[in-house]
Amino acid sequence: MNTTAPTPFAEDILHGLKSDEKHIPSKYFYDDNGSRIFMQIMKMPEYYPTDCEFEILTGQSGNILDSLNFNEPFNIVEFGSGDGMKTRQMLKAFLERKADFTYIPIDISQEALNALEKNIKTALPDVKMKPKTGDYFDVLKSMADTKVPNLFLFMGGNIGNYHLDEAKDLLNKFNDGMKKGDMLLLGMDLRKNPQVIQKAYDDPHGITKAFNMNLLKRINSELDANANLDQFDFYSFYNPENGEVHTYLISLKKQQIHSNVLDTDFSFEKDELIWTELSKKFSLEEINKLAKSTGFQVVRNFMDCRHYFTDSLWVK
Repeated sequence: MNTTAPTPFAEDILHGLKSDEKHIPSKYFYDDNGSRIFMQIMKMPEYYPTDCEFEILTGQSGNILDSLNFNEPFNIVEFGSGDGMKTRQMLKAFLERKADFTYIPIDISQEALNALEKNIKTALPDVKMKPKTGDYFDVLKSMADTKVPNLFLFMGGNIGNYHLDEAKDLLNKFNDGMKKGDMLLLGMDLRKNPQVIQKAYDDPHGITKAFNMNLLKRINSELDANANLDQFDFYSFYNPENGEVHTYLISLKKQQIHSNVLDTDFSFEKDELIWTELSKKFSLEEINKLAKSTGFQVVRNFMDCRHYFTDSLWVK
C-alpha cells in the first residue's frame, strides 16, 4: 500500500480527471520537458507575445522609468521572473539612466532564482539584487514594513491565464500587499485579428500540441499511468467575442487510464474534452475596468509597434 502523502500534482489530477468537466490546471505544463517545449513555442514565428513584450521593454523602458515618478531609491519586485531575459532589458535601461533601484525577483524555485541571478549578474554586474524564494504573498508580507517605493512586475501575459474572478482576486491580493503610490507593470495580451491569435495557439508545427500532450506524459511518468498518447488529440479555440483562447485534449475513443500511484481508473468517452488552458486577450476598456475594480488606476499602456501587446502601468 502506498503510504506517502499525495503530491499536489496527484491531488489535482485526481480532482480534475474525476470532475464532470475534466480539466488539468495549466501550471502543470511546466515540468522540465514542458519548459523546454515552451522555449520552442517562444521561438515560433506565429507566437508573438514574447517578441512583443521584448520590443516594449527594449524600446520603451526609459519612458516607463519617467512614468514612475519615484524621486528616491526604489525596489523592482518581480513575481515569477523566469529566465529574466525580458526584464534584463528594463534593468539595463534603468541603469543607463542612473536610476537607484534594487531588483527583487520572487520565485518558488531556488534553482530558477540561482540561474536568474547568474544571468543578470553576468550581463549587468552593477545591478543590486536581493532574490527571494517563496510564495508571492508570503514575500509581500515580509516586505510590508519597507518605506521604499516599489515597482511590481507581473509580465508575460500571465494574468490572462486566470478566470476574471480569479484575476480580480490575485490583483486584490497584490493591492493589499502594496503601499499607496506603489506601481504595478502588468503584461497583457490585446485583442487583435482572430487569425493571428488562433495561429499562435494552434501552430502548424505541432509544438503547441506537443506542449499539451506532455501533460499526459507527466501523468504516465509521475503517477505510473498507462495513457496512450495516440488515443488523444489537441484542439485550440479562440472566441473573439469574449477574447478567450481555450485549449483542450480530446479522447479519440471510449477508454480508461489506470494510475498505479493513485490506484484508480479514469474513464473517458469518445470525443470527451480535457480543458488545459485559458488565455484571455484584453481590450483597453477591459484593462481600465479591471484596474479600477481592484484598487488601481492605469497610468499608461506601453505597446509594441503592432499594438498586439501591452505592458500596462498601474498605480495604487
